[in-house]
Amino acid sequence: MRKLKLDELNRASVDEFKEQAKLPVAVVLDNVRSMHNIGSIFRTSDGFAVEQICLCGITAQPPHREIEKTALGATLSVNWTYYETPLQAVEQLRGEGYQIIAVEQAENSTMLNEFVPDPAQKYALIFGNEVNGVSDEVMQSIDACIEIPQFGTKHSFNIVVSAGIVLWDFFAKLAIGS
Repeated sequence: MRKLKLDELNRASVDEFKEQAKLPVAVVLDNVRSMHNIGSIFRTSDGFAVEQICLCGITAQPPHREIEKTALGATLSVNWTYYETPLQAVEQLRGEGYQIIAVEQAENSTMLNEFVPDPAQKYALIFGNEVNGVSDEVMQSIDACIEIPQFGTKHSFNIVVSAGIVLWDFFAKLAIGS
């Protein structure tokens, strides 16, 4: 077996990416503190062609060298907006027809494997702070909560791992499964 060279991957240019169909998902970062996590989520969002990223509160904004270390240029391809508070992003997205979903461990959450997204619906997936998770005020304004099943001793996944798992699941169910 031979690994493919970069020029054999046939990836879209930034301009082509901007024009292509997107996964009907907005990623909302609720006070994410690590710029490496922010950059990695940009790169993952590019990989699954999400519509946009909403950077909220203390979440750093491009351009920044520490974000670019892991984004590797994805800050140029993925549309993003900054909001002073995550609630501002939630209200904006709700007004645009997005269903607001926290990715969090909470009472009455739906396990990710049991969640069936509607192909006609747009989704805003909220990922919280590395220590505190999705903020309490945002949890009061969500439409639903998705939880990633876990089977080990740790209490949670890293935010980047969580974003990768959830975005892959949505991509598989909406883009591949349709």
